[in-house]
Amino acid sequence: MDRKDGLFPLDWDAKAGKLYLEIPETGKDFLLLDQLPYGLGSNDVGLDRGQLGQGRVVHFTRAGNKVLLIAPNLQYRSSASEAAERIAVTESFAESVLWGFKVEAEDNGRLLVDATDFFLRDAHGVAERLQTTQQGTYKVDPNRSAITLDNTKNFPKNTEVEAILTFALDPTKAQPAGEYVASVTPDPHSVTVREHTSLIELPEPGYVTRRFDPRSGFYPFRYRDYSVPLSERMDQRFIIRHRLQKRDPNAAVSEPVKPIVYYVDRGAPEPIRSALVEGANWWSQAFEAAGFRNAFRVEVLPEGADPMDIRYNMIQWVHRSTRGWSYGEAVTDPRTGEIIKGQVTLGSLRARQDYRIAEALLAPYVEGKPIPPDMEQMVLARTRQLAAHEVGHTLGLQHNFAASSVAPGTSVMDYPHPWITLDAEGKPALDKAYTVGIGAWDKAAIRYGYSQFAPGADEAKALNGLLQQNEKDGLRYITDEDSRPLGSAHPYAHLWDNGPDAPAELERILNVRKAALARFGEDAIRPGEPMSELEETLVPLYLLHRYQTEAAAKLIGGLDYRYAVRGDHAMITEMVAPEEQRKALAAVLQTLDPVTLTLSPEFLSALPPNPPGYPRTVEAFKGYTGLTFDPQGAVEAAANLSASLLFEPTRASRLVEFHARDPKSPSLGEVIDQTLQTTWEAPQQSGVLQQTQFSVDTVVLKRLMQLCVSKEASPQARAIALSKVFDLEGWLSDQLDMYVSGGLEAHWSASLDDIERFWKEPEKFAITPVLATPPGQPIGSDDNFQIE
Repeated sequence: MDRKDGLFPLDWDAKAGKLYLEIPETGKDFLLLDQLPYGLGSNDVGLDRGQLGQGRVVHFTRAGNKVLLIAPNLQYRSSASEAAERIAVTESFAESVLWGFKVEAEDNGRLLVDATDFFLRDAHGVAERLQTTQQGTYKVDPNRSAITLDNTKNFPKNTEVEAILTFALDPTKAQPAGEYVASVTPDPHSVTVREHTSLIELPEPGYVTRRFDPRSGFYPFRYRDYSVPLSERMDQRFIIRHRLQKRDPNAAVSEPVKPIVYYVDRGAPEPIRSALVEGANWWSQAFEAAGFRNAFRVEVLPEGADPMDIRYNMIQWVHRSTRGWSYGEAVTDPRTGEIIKGQVTLGSLRARQDYRIAEALLAPYVEGKPIPPDMEQMVLARTRQLAAHEVGHTLGLQHNFAASSVAPGTSVMDYPHPWITLDAEGKPALDKAYTVGIGAWDKAAIRYGYSQFAPGADEAKALNGLLQQNEKDGLRYITDEDSRPLGSAHPYAHLWDNGPDAPAELERILNVRKAALARFGEDAIRPGEPMSELEETLVPLYLLHRYQTEAAAKLIGGLDYRYAVRGDHAMITEMVAPEEQRKALAAVLQTLDPVTLTLSPEFLSALPPNPPGYPRTVEAFKGYTGLTFDPQGAVEAAANLSASLLFEPTRASRLVEFHARDPKSPSLGEVIDQTLQTTWEAPQQSGVLQQTQFSVDTVVLKRLMQLCVSKEASPQARAIALSKVFDLEGWLSDQLDMYVSGGLEAHWSASLDDIERFWKEPEKFAITPVLATPPGQPIGSDDNFQIE
């Protein structure tokens, strides 16, 4: 047999197609990790090249002629010195036997097992993922699956085995292959990927854990210790981080014992590759601030090096069929939270989407003029920022969505919207689109996670001092669960926003949008491209205000707060001032103005249906007019973004509660009244502007009726919304009695009919869905907490 020596020696029987694994000793813990080196290529399914699976501490145990692979239960532990106490906890919770092997041979305690079927299992859960994303019921076909030796390797500290796995659609099931699989495979009945299994030596002793603090900005890992004193909490929380030690523990700034090194995928093309190296290297500034010199660096992966080798922290460049999320993951030691390997996945189409946004803003393809370099420079600036962001996750850091409210460039762990300005001629400019370098928050977070204090120092006191200094310096920190929901309350924690004053920035970005739309036309696409391509280029410009609208809306019924702990003497909660809420409401209502949402007839006349070979995609607006572009479909999509924020159930409930606590604060009734006065009750326009009014009115009514029956809204919020629908019904009836005119009469009458049908059975009334809005964020699931 062909032998590969390493952590667990491998013996390959080429004739039989079997891979044997040598087990030097049983009972010794190691890390078992699955990976996906070859992906599916679909964001919506979420099976990407280089994706990490779940790492588990496991060990081999012999039972007669069998060897069992056992994963002990590390979620429940005992730190007691008494063996009986530790055994009591171990025996109280189930462990998992992951596999059973037959002993084929043995010699002086070393065991040989046939591991072929083990390495050909679907360890990464590809079949389960395909089923949960409704792509069909697939099973591994053993006849079309095999161990592949090109990436089956052995190293002193890790054993790597790769398999080609073919998933066949189960013919006994009625469900056909899903559209996502069909779009990225030659034959959707047969999906072939590669899965990689790593057996990794656990880190040697010496790693020192650091307590998790909710103010720190780090990811926690947790377990329950049943042996702590009754005066202490059983749940133990620590941060995840790399092992980093000073060569001179007494020095304020020292070289490290071993630096943290990241490697950029050679598959990334230039100039992207250099931008990735440069952006990721920004973190060296943060480690310098934490007392380490030359502790962090980024290089291009050496030729011949294997990205799957556990020794390499990787920044991978991944291709997909549509633009999707980038993310940073880490292989950690489940016992301690020590990061063993950082793994960044960057989607290549994100750069091309940034370029398209620049095309929409600049309309650069003017005959006889060179293409301005601003577009590529913006893309590279964003690439540097994105590389730094994702590496930050692999260093242990969570998002900080409040950073952009402090100052530009406060943290690369925020989601940045390009800072677009207007030049002296009123044209959009991108020269300041993204900041350069690591931010003040990033340095502060790394100081908490990686600073090494002098021997004998009170670490807990020193760490708390760092966190209190952050508060004094005005460094806000708010992360995902308080920022992502449409109804979230924090007035400073937003995605893809800019500035400390969200309403003022919304008004500014609306002016930028207006100027860019006035220039938008055929110069936004390359000569020779179908004119229909203008539609997908238009989408990010027409919806340029979408995220700043969301940021401004969060001030309405907003609550400022911190992740406060007892004794830190920081602000805990504070309702947004009434005047700030009303300012935000006025800004958001501007996004429902027909003049804001109506496209010019000149532009519409230049937009034909898609020609053969250029099908409409998910990036385009939906509509009601068949093959032709429907401007009211775009209006409906934009209006729905704003109306869904204004009438969001949890926001509505807070408005009721906060008004009761402070009568000066806007009430839910006031917000609904202001919205109806801006839309339904506004002076009637004519022509195309009137059609826009009709579209906006219809969306507002639908959202208001949905609030009436929302189970997420409080009873009083639903009651107020119902009363406002009743008021609107009366207003419409009065208008019809006084004023009758063609399309206006039809619009009012149809809405009255909807309301009347709604009254009969509100809970069962089927509200016609609003047209789906084209995606703004990367396409695909964002349920992974480390994404983007």
